[in-house]
Amino acid sequence: MMIKAYGDTLNDGAVQLSFTLPVASGPKADEAARIYTGKLGFEECEVVHSNPLSDDFTFFVVYGKSATSLDYSKVVVEEVETSMDFYEVNQFIKEKLKRKIVVVGACTGSDAHTVGIDAIMNMKGYDQHYGLERYPEIEAYNLGAQVKNEDLIEYAKKVKADVILISQIVTQKEVHIHNMTNFIELMEAEELRDNIVVCAGGPRVSNKLAMEIGFDAGFGRGSYPEHVASYVVEKLFEKQRK
Repeated sequence: MMIKAYGDTLNDGAVQLSFTLPVASGPKADEAARIYTGKLGFEECEVVHSNPLSDDFTFFVVYGKSATSLDYSKVVVEEVETSMDFYEVNQFIKEKLKRKIVVVGACTGSDAHTVGIDAIMNMKGYDQHYGLERYPEIEAYNLGAQVKNEDLIEYAKKVKADVILISQIVTQKEVHIHNMTNFIELMEAEELRDNIVVCAGGPRVSNKLAMEIGFDAGFGRGSYPEHVASYVVEKLFEKQRK
């Protein structure tokens, strides 16, 4: 099945781009943005919005069309398979693991955003999906934001965590990758990596990326608490059976 971007008409290839150029705002800047978009391979380019960010930087929104198409049937993505809801997760823990599990989570590094870890762990959750703190069979500890990787690991050791969750919202200059890599290196140095299920989440964290770095799984946009809970309890049961 071949597909193209859709704008006004199916398969018209219409695309909206946004970017910043290091130039002062004005007609010359708009023309530069139009030409630049054409050099990217787009046709029928039109600058529909421009706004100065400072004296020497301008933000643009440009429309263009692309002849590029994609065979959708050949697209492959590695997703975390989850199958249980809130009630099923708790029942699974009681019947299969036969004890409460301990989950520790934090937004680590210099990242000060708690929206991701709160959505997964806080009792109220979000979008009518209960957070892990509400699960009666889970002892959940949310350490908040700007937590050092070393401190998160020490706390996990203190409470004998079964699972560690890391949230990474800020991604400029790939800081999330560097921080996630550092965490795995510290876990391996402490000889804890094989004993604890570790997962990462964030808007630019995919399951593929997380696993490449050394995590058990990654959860990106659209993930709910039960997705994380379902995965980690099944992973713990798998480890328990070995």
